[in-house]
Amino acid sequence: MTAPFPFDPESIRPDFPLLQQVVNGQQLVYLDNASTTQKPEAVIEAICHYYRCDNANVHRGSYALSDRATCRFEQARLRVQRFINAACQEEIIWTRGTTEGINLVAQCYGGQVLKAGDVVLAPTMEHHANIVPWQMIAARQGATLKAVPVSNQGEIDLDAFAALLKDNPVKIVSCAHVCNSLGTVNPIETIIKMAHAEGAMVMIDGAQGISHWPVDVQALDVDFYAFSGHKMFGPTGIGVLYAKKELLDAMPPFMGGGEMIENVTFAKTIYNHLPFKFEAGTPNIAGAIGLAAAIDYLNQLDRKATAAHEASLLAYTQERAHDCDGLIPISRAKHMAGAFSFNIEGAHPSDVGMLLDQQAIAVRTGQHCAQPVMDQYCIPGTVRASFSIYNTHAEVDRLFEAIEKVKMFI
Repeated sequence: MTAPFPFDPESIRPDFPLLQQVVNGQQLVYLDNASTTQKPEAVIEAICHYYRCDNANVHRGSYALSDRATCRFEQARLRVQRFINAACQEEIIWTRGTTEGINLVAQCYGGQVLKAGDVVLAPTMEHHANIVPWQMIAARQGATLKAVPVSNQGEIDLDAFAALLKDNPVKIVSCAHVCNSLGTVNPIETIIKMAHAEGAMVMIDGAQGISHWPVDVQALDVDFYAFSGHKMFGPTGIGVLYAKKELLDAMPPFMGGGEMIENVTFAKTIYNHLPFKFEAGTPNIAGAIGLAAAIDYLNQLDRKATAAHEASLLAYTQERAHDCDGLIPISRAKHMAGAFSFNIEGAHPSDVGMLLDQQAIAVRTGQHCAQPVMDQYCIPGTVRASFSIYNTHAEVDRLFEAIEKVKMFI
């Protein structure tokens, strides 16, 4: 095999206006990409162009502006379909983000299939958005949410998962593609096969995976896959739920209102066909157009090369951490992507984050909406540095230089 052409992050940094700014008198080092990625000029311009030139509601007007807006909006859906290799556009549902996608599946699918005594499985490392919706629907249906154990290395215990599948009436397994708090890349191909073998459906939280490498939902044979635009260089407030068409056809709508109906009387409502059955009200038109621009931006890059670059950043960070006295890595998973969580001995994570910010290093601190796994490690939270395609090895050096200064104040 030919090695991917080396990727130079400096070649794309000028595309991201925010990265050029100075904070506290120093050049910004942005290392909070697991929270949200920065936006390239192409995405910003696509959104501005819509508001300047095409601003109108979609699927409703009989005039040129509405026709243009509708065309661009539905072209965005087609871009997403091709980006994740869904079988058809009807399998692409617009949401506000991953959280809404998971809630939609929990309420509309879980609300149909879960009965008293049934079980939903989710790993201990999950984001709250992949725990709370299942607790809510389980409580309503008389079902139970059970945690799949995670090792102290930050990996799902597949033997325990297999036992839970065998010993319980499991209807749904919900799991992150990549753990937001630890950076663990979960073996979702294996998880999907194991769950399907026992008759369970699988929901994947793809928020942290979608920006790092191509996702092929048909090859995965995943039932549901949700992600957010803002974590893959698109705008906030727009997300995608992929689901197999036969599942969506059988599910009731998530919300009622305009667009999701075909016929309404006070006696009865007939719902619209897919995907509109799940898209009540005026959608985030500009957000969808911006997400399409983000996909176009990603598609022009060598995804193998960008993935290799991100992997090299993480490996370099782990190497530097190994030689940094007093730094405690939290996850030691074999397969990680995008994020490195750590603590400094004797310091609270929030204090470390504040001192790093004074040196223009932007990281996230706290529990990362993942309290159960923090409780497992018996820690109040972590400092998380998370990387994207525009980060550099020099920025990793800046991080560790800043950490050395932090250690002088604790």
